[in-house]
Amino acid sequence: MTDELRHEFHEKLTEIQTGIARMSAGVTELVPRATEILLAMDLEGAEYVILGDDDYDARSIELEERCFTVIALQAPVAGDLRAVVSAIKIIADVERSADLCVNICKAARRIYGHQLDPHLRGVIQKMGNQAQVLFKEATEAYLNLDAVRAAALHDMDAYLDDLHRQFIQVIFESHAAGHIDLQVAVQLAVVARFYERIGDHAVNVGDRTRYIVNGWLPERPYSESDNDPPAVVTVPETETG
Repeated sequence: MTDELRHEFHEKLTEIQTGIARMSAGVTELVPRATEILLAMDLEGAEYVILGDDDYDARSIELEERCFTVIALQAPVAGDLRAVVSAIKIIADVERSADLCVNICKAARRIYGHQLDPHLRGVIQKMGNQAQVLFKEATEAYLNLDAVRAAALHDMDAYLDDLHRQFIQVIFESHAAGHIDLQVAVQLAVVARFYERIGDHAVNVGDRTRYIVNGWLPERPYSESDNDPPAVVTVPETETG
């Protein structure tokens, strides 16, 4: 690659990285918005977020096409190729995280009219806060190509996983106490999975950032789908008599 082509390549790559970072920053803001909508049962807000998903889809397609154009016209190799291929993967992680925020808003519509007790609301808020922190850190790590910051995302995600398990237990307890019915319990269990998956996508962004910087690869395979069937949720029956 000549010096002129290399300069052009890095200009285009910087533009792509900036576009991804902006899209990811939007998701960082979308996570607490979805949490607020869920807790407030805000139907108007839910509709706004759901309709806005088309914008994330369009932006992800546009960024992916720019990546493919760079590969086709400039044939990058070694570290440059890692950066472009990783960008394509990160775009997908960000877009899927936006989809998960939409799914949270759809769940808010399904349980509209049902009151959630303070314990449930508290854990939901904690999960939303931690998912936002994860995505913010992933965005900053990618934008600055900070492999050390990216590596910390695994430990941060462990806390979100703990909150996920805690939330499932709280759902059981709330149902057993007669505070929520079975269908609401199931919907909330699915919402917990949505937050957990947002954290996983943030970790993926961090892992791909590390790959760009030093070629590091994770031992586990990446999950490429948010449509994996959730774990079976068995809600204990309320004692009677």
